[in-house]
Amino acid sequence: MLLPRPTSLTIGEGVFELTRTARIAAPGELFGAAAWLQGALRPATGFPLESGSDGVIALEWNPQLPAEGYTLDVEPGGVRIAGGGPAGVFYGCQSLLQLFPPEIYRRGRVVGVPWTLPVVSIQDAPRFGWRGVMLDVARHFMPKHDLLRFIDLMAMHRLNTLHLHLTDDQGWRVEIARYPRLTEVGSWRRESQLGAASYSRGDSRPHGGFYTQDDLREIVGYAMDRAINVVPEIESPGHTQAAIAAYPELGLGGDDEPLGVWTRWGIDDNVINLEESTVEFFTNVLDEVMEIFPSPFIGVGGDECPKNRWRLDERTQRRKEELGLETEEELQAWFIRRLDDHLYRHGRRLFGWEEILEGGLGSSVSEGATVASWRGTAGAIAAARAGHDVVSCPDDRVYLDYRQSDRADEPIPVGTVLTISDVYRFEPVPPELTPEEAGHVLGGQGNIWTEHMDSPRTVDYFAFPRLCALAEALWLEGERDYDEFTGRLDQHLARLDALGVEYRRSSGPLPWQQRPGVTGRPLTPQQRAAYFEPLTARIDR
Repeated sequence: MLLPRPTSLTIGEGVFELTRTARIAAPGELFGAAAWLQGALRPATGFPLESGSDGVIALEWNPQLPAEGYTLDVEPGGVRIAGGGPAGVFYGCQSLLQLFPPEIYRRGRVVGVPWTLPVVSIQDAPRFGWRGVMLDVARHFMPKHDLLRFIDLMAMHRLNTLHLHLTDDQGWRVEIARYPRLTEVGSWRRESQLGAASYSRGDSRPHGGFYTQDDLREIVGYAMDRAINVVPEIESPGHTQAAIAAYPELGLGGDDEPLGVWTRWGIDDNVINLEESTVEFFTNVLDEVMEIFPSPFIGVGGDECPKNRWRLDERTQRRKEELGLETEEELQAWFIRRLDDHLYRHGRRLFGWEEILEGGLGSSVSEGATVASWRGTAGAIAAARAGHDVVSCPDDRVYLDYRQSDRADEPIPVGTVLTISDVYRFEPVPPELTPEEAGHVLGGQGNIWTEHMDSPRTVDYFAFPRLCALAEALWLEGERDYDEFTGRLDQHLARLDALGVEYRRSSGPLPWQQRPGVTGRPLTPQQRAAYFEPLTARIDR
């Protein structure tokens, strides 16, 4: 019936019918949840659903519940939703919406549908506090309108963290007033690689876009109203060519031609230098980012930073000696620690990919630094054992850009096959951890890298319905039953249809979801293991 499945649901006798005279009652502190519920119910029903103390739908606090926990009781005479906090009340409203016929999600008036609910009693709360999605808007920009729609889809599934990947080699998407060229130059590229193979040609089509600071404040506020925290990520010290294209003094120099924003996919060899002026540049950027985003977590990247150009650069080698460091991994750790110190002084927590564990950082970074573990589970284990909080996002379970089957018509297939079943069986807590160590696992997230997703329609195809499975894996405490889940998922797809989500059908991609003639990079499990093993071996254990 509901997705994610609630902790406890009891069905009684009879139904409740929503009518034109229905009103919604809520204390002033829950005005936001009441307004959201009115906005969700009005379009399809056509009912005014005004506020009133005698409302048949009542929202209220229950301090005995967890902050994200709620109860939902439907009786023939009315509905009562109680939450331990604003998020709990909001999730109760989301569950209420799912009890209606799927047509409730349509944005125009629907006639001939009885707006009835079964009599039920629900008690519910999530297992994990971090139930997230990483959305890469750097490789392909997602316009604000579509990003707000994606936030609505997250909220529908009770996901509460949007990790927004704002910068990379292929584009810089956040306005920084102190450094205007980051968006004037760094927000667009002259073309994009078409396909995943090294020999893939460019598409000869400029691509770009960025969010103004006012846009981002709107996005943050919109997400907060839906119980979602937005965690920004500013990549460094690798994946920084868009920044170097805008401000060449950040780079190592030595090229005859100035760098442009990168038009290829993969790992770019160009990295920033490690001068004090570069540290200052990035801390200044983070200052403006912190003014926009109230999130306690601020992402700094730290992943896939190639070291070869540092090894060959004379000034970087002198810099390494000046700092008393021995390896390039220690250089990266030094840079990340400088950012960590800056964030810590401002009351924020550094959030970075598991490579921040390399170079001895695991023993020297602040206790609040949090690790996103993506190369299997090694990073999660190492971080938790070192006393750092962890967000699990292993590529072989929750990388939603990976191909969904081994069919020849999957669009631009990359990685190993990752099915709905694979995602549903995702377990964020590695079994190797002790109970104390496991307490450092905040939860998990799915990662949506958009190199090959050049439109929101394509993001729909890769994200759904696998994101539905992830939402339940992160919400539900205790045993999961995949066969039982698929029955509810079949019903849930009607809701996605009403919302216009262009998800992948179980029968495979529809004709317009295919990309014939565009080469992918599919991997077998053995090829994936061979690629990640040397990377994983560098983590301090």
